[in-house]
Amino acid sequence: MYLSNFFDYLLKEKSYSKNTLLAYKKDLDTFSAFCSNRHKIKDITKINYKIIRNWIVDLSDLKLSTLTINRKISALSRYYDFLIKIEKINESPLKNHKRLKVQPKIIIPFSEHEVLTVMDVFENTFDGKRDALIIEMLYSTGIRRDELIKLSLNNIFLDEDLIKVVGKRNKERLVPILPTLKENMAKYLEIRNEKKISSKNFFITSRGKQIGPSLVYRVVKKYFSKVSSKVKKSPHVLRHSFATHLLNNGADINTIKEILGHSSLASTQIYTKIKLPKIISDYKKNHPREIKKSNIKKF
Repeated sequence: MYLSNFFDYLLKEKSYSKNTLLAYKKDLDTFSAFCSNRHKIKDITKINYKIIRNWIVDLSDLKLSTLTINRKISALSRYYDFLIKIEKINESPLKNHKRLKVQPKIIIPFSEHEVLTVMDVFENTFDGKRDALIIEMLYSTGIRRDELIKLSLNNIFLDEDLIKVVGKRNKERLVPILPTLKENMAKYLEIRNEKKISSKNFFITSRGKQIGPSLVYRVVKKYFSKVSSKVKKSPHVLRHSFATHLLNNGADINTIKEILGHSSLASTQIYTKIKLPKIISDYKKNHPREIKKSNIKKF
């Protein structure tokens, strides 16, 4: 079914990450099992849209989210596009498929006050100083969790006030750093170098190993739980906060797009809808009851 060729193509020509390849493999294996068990079809290159539609219904019955189902169908669509490319099929069974509508999730960013306050709650240890820098870098640069984890010593350019970030599909971009972040990165490098670790990873554990996704998530959740009552506390919320605060303070949306590493402006425009401080301020200032109350106080 040319699956190994497909994965080689994604890895070598499209530069997909290993995590994405694993997810695609799992999705295609699940679909293959469905075709075999439900429809007695062993070769998924020879199916029609009706079978895919039945799979979508089956996934819905399993209570999978619309977002997850769309992701699985996206993996399938790329597989059939590859088969067209290598001339094994003439057209994709998904050519007329429309993605399921996803209700956009509203992510409430941390307030500027919460971000400032959290910087005062760290322990004076190697882990504490590293954790403080993790949060400061996520907020000051807007980089993704995986981008932070993969940051290497070779990609730190303190003299130029820049870091080089390796994003999705191994796309590289330069991200500027603030003077305060630069200063704290230099201090962290001093204590990191005292450990005489051979690792090229910028962020390491106290034992010199590369940090992982769960550590970054725990750091953000642990410290923001001390200063914020918001339900969602994650690295992505910090990325969201970075973009929202920049936009609220007058930054150009195209600048934010480049720093975030978005390929499309549409991805960045979601932040134009999240101006809570201004919305709350305008609401309180202009609601008739609030105006009436304000006028009463003047007498």
